[in-house]
Amino acid sequence: MERPLSVEVGMLPAVIALLALILVALVVLIVVLLRRRPNAAQTPPAPTPVDPFASVGEVAGDPRALKAGDLVEYLGVRYFVRGSVRLREGGYTWSEHLLDADGADTADTVAGTKVWVSVEEDPDLEVVWWTERDAAGLTPDQPTLTLDGVEYRRDEHGTADYRTEGTTGLGDTGRVEYVDYEGPGGRYLSFERFGGGAWEAGTGERVPTGTMTIYPGG
Repeated sequence: MERPLSVEVGMLPAVIALLALILVALVVLIVVLLRRRPNAAQTPPAPTPVDPFASVGEVAGDPRALKAGDLVEYLGVRYFVRGSVRLREGGYTWSEHLLDADGADTADTVAGTKVWVSVEEDPDLEVVWWTERDAAGLTPDQPTLTLDGVEYRRDEHGTADYRTEGTTGLGDTGRVEYVDYEGPGGRYLSFERFGGGAWEAGTGERVPTGTMTIYPGG
C-alpha cells in the first residue's frame, strides 16, 4: 500500500517544473502581445474629406474669414483690413473688404486711393482685387463699356442689403445698387451706389494663385 504514494511524491518535482515552464511561457507571450499592441496616441488621424474642386488654394489662408484687423499681403505689399461690408441679395451672400493703402510702399498705389478685395462663392471661391477709379464720364447704362482700351460686357445688375464692420465710410446698414461688367483675362469693372447716391467705380482683377497671403489679426 506504500507504492502509489511514493510514485506521486516522485512525480511532484516534474509537475512543479512543468507548471513553472508554462508560467514562463505565458509571461513571455503577454510581453510579446503588449509590445505588438498599437499605441493609440501614435495612430495617425483619419484624413479630413475635402472638396477636390475647391479653389481655396488660390490664397494662403481662408479669405472667407477675412475681417477688420487682419493683414493681407499681395504681390509683396502688405495691407491692413480696415473694415468689411457683408452683402446679401436673397439667399446669396458675399463680402467686400476695405484695405489700408495709405502706407503701401509701391509706385502702383496712390495715397488715398481705395483698395478693396471681394470674396464670393458662386459656387467656386472667387477672390478679386479692386482699385477705385474715377467714374466721371462713365455710367453703367450700356451693354458694353471701354476703359483703358479694355472692353467690358455687362454681366450682372441688382440691389443688395448690407451691413458693415470696422471702418468703411458707410453706415451700419443700408442698400446698394450694383452693376458688374466682365472683361477678358479675369478683369472686371464694377459700379456701386449706396443709398441712391452717386455711382462709384472700380476695376478688378482675379487674384492669381499664390500671390495673396492672409495673416489673421486675432
